[in-house]
Amino acid sequence: MKSKNCLFFFLLVLQWGITNRDAQAQTADCNCQQLAKQAFPTATLTTAECIAAGTFKLPGSGVAVPDLPAFCRVAATLKPTAESNIRIEVWLPQSSWNGRFLGTGTGGGAGIINYGALVNGLKRGFATTNTDMGTSPNANEAVGHPERWTDFGHRATHEMTKTAKAITQAYYQKPAQRAYFAGCSTGGQQALMEAQRYPDDYDGILVGAPANNRTHLHTGFVWNYKVTNEQPGSAFLPREKIALITNAVLKACAGKDGGAPGDDFLTDPRACQFNSETLPKCPNGTDDVTCLTSVQLTALKKIMAGPVNPRTGERIYTPLPIGSENSSSGLEYQQNPKQAPNSLFYQYLWVFGRQFDYKTFDFDRDQDKMDSVLAPILNANNPDLEPLKKRGGKILMYTGTADPLVPYQDAVSYYERVIEAQGGAKRAADFFRFYLIPGMAHCGGGPGLNDCGQNLALNVPQDSEHDVLTALMNWVEKGNAPDKLIATAYTGGVPANGIRFQRPIYPFPKLPSYTGGDPKSLGSYKGVAYPKRAVLKPAERYLK
Repeated sequence: MKSKNCLFFFLLVLQWGITNRDAQAQTADCNCQQLAKQAFPTATLTTAECIAAGTFKLPGSGVAVPDLPAFCRVAATLKPTAESNIRIEVWLPQSSWNGRFLGTGTGGGAGIINYGALVNGLKRGFATTNTDMGTSPNANEAVGHPERWTDFGHRATHEMTKTAKAITQAYYQKPAQRAYFAGCSTGGQQALMEAQRYPDDYDGILVGAPANNRTHLHTGFVWNYKVTNEQPGSAFLPREKIALITNAVLKACAGKDGGAPGDDFLTDPRACQFNSETLPKCPNGTDDVTCLTSVQLTALKKIMAGPVNPRTGERIYTPLPIGSENSSSGLEYQQNPKQAPNSLFYQYLWVFGRQFDYKTFDFDRDQDKMDSVLAPILNANNPDLEPLKKRGGKILMYTGTADPLVPYQDAVSYYERVIEAQGGAKRAADFFRFYLIPGMAHCGGGPGLNDCGQNLALNVPQDSEHDVLTALMNWVEKGNAPDKLIATAYTGGVPANGIRFQRPIYPFPKLPSYTGGDPKSLGSYKGVAYPKRAVLKPAERYLK
């Protein structure tokens, strides 16, 4: 028994020695530290370290991420202005680089590095970068720092791209063959800012649920918050009542908008002419979860109408998408005093100060002031993408019909303005395709389709039919324009739970229309356009 124990101990030590030797060899082969000796304009490198293959604990959170390839991790602070404080990280595969550069986006008011995007980009073989957009520790702390507002709007992403490309070239001793950007929500704003302001930065741009009409998107948040909180407690909508609303919408419209029988989501909300007066009303003086009070119904009508200028009647922003009321980040979140103001009102603090009071916000004069200060630096509404097109750049954009945080209608509006600027859909389709994904919530999840590879994870086949980033690369590098993708609905939005169903999606204005047969069969759908269906769009003055 003693000899067996000794043998076991010997083998354990031997294995440790081999593992340690391999880790040391990986580190020895990594010249990451040499980057710290080089100068990069406006950048101060704070970390340049070799990370061995295996498990890596993410900075700050300490979350352990397994199965990473060996890589060079670089962190830097960029100061294009004295007031700027832009943090970036660049992760460079040691031996599995695919020759491409990938800029990635973040969400909300930023303020943190999106390590999930770095992990997924690294696993796919990209030299990958991300930025906190200059708003650390959070966007609410940028009050009184107008240069940081510009950093958040567009400058941080461009400066990240320039510096990360230079670091990538220094590390590999050659430039990347192609450069791509992928981001959703605020990342979608970053993506369109790059396309509009810095068309030379990227060859292919993946735009998800873009928060590009930024100052007016957030006016929608203030509008929804105000109508549910202006009379404390009386207009507030409990979770059960929000579900009541969405269920009534689905009962009236699901499966009748091009979708399949049994759908619990809308394929095309534009086709749903829901009348809120059909909702059950509570008798005067009563209130329970099976009905809406008159005050709640009035608030709901304002939410479904969306924000308007009270003096001119002009539409400021599009409303919450019908059928998305109970989606994640929907009404329950947007009306909540403990959540919405802290995460969604930072722009108002920038313009009106820390004492901003939503109750006094004037949707005419105050909106004009907001736009005069922030629209020129935050809004990515310019439909002229000709410079990107001329250099051969491509854009794939997507958003979900059940997204209550960044309504799909605004993406539709932007895409249609690009078509107009291009002089027609055919000319626009040469470089820009847009996918409207039935039942997807904000950047994923939701009651319907929720995955087409948009989050860069490895849970879908890495081919141009199932993975939107691969489709973008094939379009850029091989000229194969994507005419159809296959999107997946995972149970609970989690790949590990298995596939509920799949459905084809097509470049807008086509949507998957059920033709009969098994609703879970891809062959039961064809792409159909509905030219008479339209979305509510902001007035011209609110598209700048």
